[in-house]
Amino acid sequence: MTDEINDRLTRERLGQLVQAHEINTVMLGVPDLMGRLKGKSFDALHFLTQLPAGSEMCAYILASDVNMTPLDGFGLTGWHEGYGDLKVVPDLRAIRRLSYLPGTVLVFGDAHDHNGHRIPVAPREMLRQQIKYLADLGWEARVGIESEFLLYRGSAERSRRAGYRGLRPVSPHNLDYALDHPLNLSAFFGALRDALHQADAPVEAIKTEGAPGQIEVTWPYGDAMRACDTYTVHKHAVRAIAAQQRMTPTFMAAPETGIGSGLHFHVSLWRDSEPAFETAFGADLPEALQQSIAGLLDALPDMAPLYAPYPNSYKRFTPHSFAPTNFTWGYDNRTCAIRVAGRHKNTRLEVRLPGADANPYLALAAVLAGILHGITKHPMLPDPCTGDAYEAGPLPRPVPRTLDEAVAAFAEGSLATHAFSPSVVQHYAHAARAEIDAHRGQVTDVDRARGVLPCLTS
Repeated sequence: MTDEINDRLTRERLGQLVQAHEINTVMLGVPDLMGRLKGKSFDALHFLTQLPAGSEMCAYILASDVNMTPLDGFGLTGWHEGYGDLKVVPDLRAIRRLSYLPGTVLVFGDAHDHNGHRIPVAPREMLRQQIKYLADLGWEARVGIESEFLLYRGSAERSRRAGYRGLRPVSPHNLDYALDHPLNLSAFFGALRDALHQADAPVEAIKTEGAPGQIEVTWPYGDAMRACDTYTVHKHAVRAIAAQQRMTPTFMAAPETGIGSGLHFHVSLWRDSEPAFETAFGADLPEALQQSIAGLLDALPDMAPLYAPYPNSYKRFTPHSFAPTNFTWGYDNRTCAIRVAGRHKNTRLEVRLPGADANPYLALAAVLAGILHGITKHPMLPDPCTGDAYEAGPLPRPVPRTLDEAVAAFAEGSLATHAFSPSVVQHYAHAARAEIDAHRGQVTDVDRARGVLPCLTS
């Protein structure tokens, strides 16, 4: 751990690299509602000398849809007040070198208002608060992330011109756990691995998954905020490297019919540097582990817009897809929403609900809020699922079928409001409704296919 910390870029080391003309650009980025980096690129010397206190940016970066359309109805900002600025303050403990952009580093930033207070709806701040609440009770959450995405042949511009139809995966069939890959995919793996290592985000493993062109990347356990920052750098790197190699990635939860991509969180609690989830063979689960499972199963049904934010997200939750369809838990059972994985000191919870489209900060904030709910409120722990959770019967609560259903539970229930605040819940409920409105009334290929049939048979 000491060597890892010493290798991290500090402000002092950044200054040395700037003076040596190795770094000439600093990207100051704040994760937006979708988890994308938004910000500005600065001359590195100017950044070091003039901007340690932050930079002004339009507040709509935290109040827009996926197309960066300014939306009315947010409490943070809007047309009613002229879309003023917020201040993005650099987190100089979170500097990453981007080798795929020569001479460039990324500095994560936190959004502040003009009174110097962090903005509560900012994704990084929402996660920070849950980490703090756990720390106040003496707990530390450690997190590992699994990322799944699909990679297609051809540039993003070519895919856009084709209307995103006829996309060809980089591998033509199931290469799950394969160790022989097409040359272009092997080259992509090598470039991504090197880029993430240079960005102080070394991977644990990269593998091909079950769908054509599907890839999984995992990282070692570590600090919760850092895990989400690493994943955000990863998505940025994937897009940049794919563009350089004339490929197109997608982080959709359900990129094609019958295919789902997840964003799984492996979480454990620690106290005084000791694992609280440690299990012994044949023994009962530790109290903290039981409470955490019960809290997740009780709270996460009301927080779905934070880990499944789009209408497409809910098309992933289908039987025998390895995405859960109800809120169950089990031992090493990948059909459940919550899987108890590992043994002894490595025992952890794998939360399998978030899809690849989730904002990692929001999804993990919901997970930690669920664990806190379990530790403080002690809801009842149901029996584990010992078989096929898709056939678990009527007792487990089902995963919401649509974003409409999910946002109703999120906005009207008390659990999310208690975990965050009324203003935070209103903000993300409004964002979810904007996504619903964007899809409502759109004619899809399925509409056309099914609509033509009655005309042909009449």
